[in-house]
Amino acid sequence: MAELAPTISSQQEKAQKVSAIQEKLKTAKVAIVTEYRGLSVAQMTRLRRQIRQASGEYQVVKNTLLRRALKDTAYGALDRLLQGPTGWVLGYEDPVSLSKALVKFIEENEKLTIKGGWLDGEFMDQAKVKALAQMPSRPELQAKLLALIQAPAVQLLRLLQEPGARVARLVEALRKGKESEQS
Repeated sequence: MAELAPTISSQQEKAQKVSAIQEKLKTAKVAIVTEYRGLSVAQMTRLRRQIRQASGEYQVVKNTLLRRALKDTAYGALDRLLQGPTGWVLGYEDPVSLSKALVKFIEENEKLTIKGGWLDGEFMDQAKVKALAQMPSRPELQAKLLALIQAPAVQLLRLLQEPGARVARLVEALRKGKESEQS
């Protein structure tokens, strides 16, 4: 009987972990599966910090728990990637900036590899995740869109100001001409 109590609480803990993972998956916009074999503790800490700065998180969870958590979720197709030491990157805001942070870390630490990912109902292999990192981030796109929206107004303003500017240049030229005649 003494052995049954730890098993029950252990099963409850596992069920709680599975439900916690499922909740995170519901709010995540992107999930990327990595293999972290050979990374030191310091490297893992740096990776987690960089991912956190990109509005994401990096977790290492047992594959069996992840398989349970992936059932009946949009991320179920990632089940096939759960082999070996698996780390999960979950992004909650901008998938592009998150993938940029991950790819940048991988360029500096070749021991971390991308197995695949899931974004907007579509499976991404390693090449697609790297291609996502090449795209402009949300703030960059917003800045470009704002510039495009403002461009006609700026051109109109220049057009409206040009006659006044021409008159001012003409008056200035006349003033300089009269000063040179008087000298």
